[in-house]
Parts: sequence; structure tokens; C-alpha cells
Amino acid sequence: MEATRRTIRLVVNGKPRSIEVAAHETLLAALKERLYLTGAKEGCGVGECGACTVLLDGRAVNACLVLAVEADGRELGTIEGEARPDGSLSALQRAFIDHAALQCGFCTPGMVLSARALLRRNPRPSREEIVEAIAGNLCRCTGYEPVIDAIAAAAEEEAAEGSVVPPAASAGAGEGRGP
Repeated sequence: MEATRRTIRLVVNGKPRSIEVAAHETLLAALKERLYLTGAKEGCGVGECGACTVLLDGRAVNACLVLAVEADGRELGTIEGEARPDGSLSALQRAFIDHAALQCGFCTPGMVLSARALLRRNPRPSREEIVEAIAGNLCRCTGYEPVIDAIAAAAEEEAAEGSVVPPAASAGAGEGRGP
């Protein structure tokens, strides 16, 4: 028996999109298989590793735990949308490179987007707030200190430049990684 399919409309990285998804399809699967956005990674598949982190209405969520139909009518941000409009790297992306906050790169998109959600809520976070913001992202390579340093440096640079993207209307509404 064929699964029920539905057309959903959402804004992905600032662009309106319309895709057909199965009722049981995860947002992660829809990103990869329907929109061909491969930056979010499937690690654990149960919301423990953060490799699939995306921004849903400005909030960091695990795309493996969100059904694609739950994103209908909402705004979605992926790592592919983090770069500046001219294609150059954001201050956050540059800071990850400058501080050696990435090694294998598997967790990097999720780390960057968790940091982006934090910086939208709080442009000048404390070290403790940075640690809390990335707590849902597992990394086996960096030891976390370079990641924390990179986020702190990016926060300083973006605040000085005034370049932090304003938070979405619902960004920061509630915490956690669910929809």
C-alpha cells in the first residue's frame, strides 16, 4: 500500500519551495532526497548526535526527529544557507576554520547551525551559554574547546560588524531540539 503523500510549502534558506513528501518522511530525508541539500548528516537517527541540526523558524532542531509535514508553512535554514549572499563565508564559518574547530567535518554543519541559533537569540553569549547551545552536538574529533572559541570569536566579530542576522519571529521560543 502506497504511503499518503502531501505537498508542503516552506521557505528554505530564504527561497519559497514546494515539495511532495510522504506522511512518515523525516525532514532530514526530504532535505536530502527532495531538495538535494546534503549538508545535514544522518548520524544516530534518534536525535542524540546533532549531525542533522537545521533551523526551523530560527530554532535548532534535529531534522531526523521532525516529520517533513511539520515544516509545512515554516522557515527552514540549512548549512547551505549560512554563507553570505555574495557566496563568501559568514563570520561563523570563517571562525570555525580559523580556530581549527572542524576536523572530519561530519558534525560541523550541526555545530554551526546550533551556534547560529544561539547568536540570533543572544549576540553576546557567555562561554557557558555557548557550551549549553552546542550540548546536543557530538564531536569525536575537536575536543569542543576550538568550537567554543570559534563561536565566541564569531560572536565578537558579528557584534562589532552588526552582521548578525535578526532572529526569526519565533526564534528562541522554547528550547530543545523538537519542532
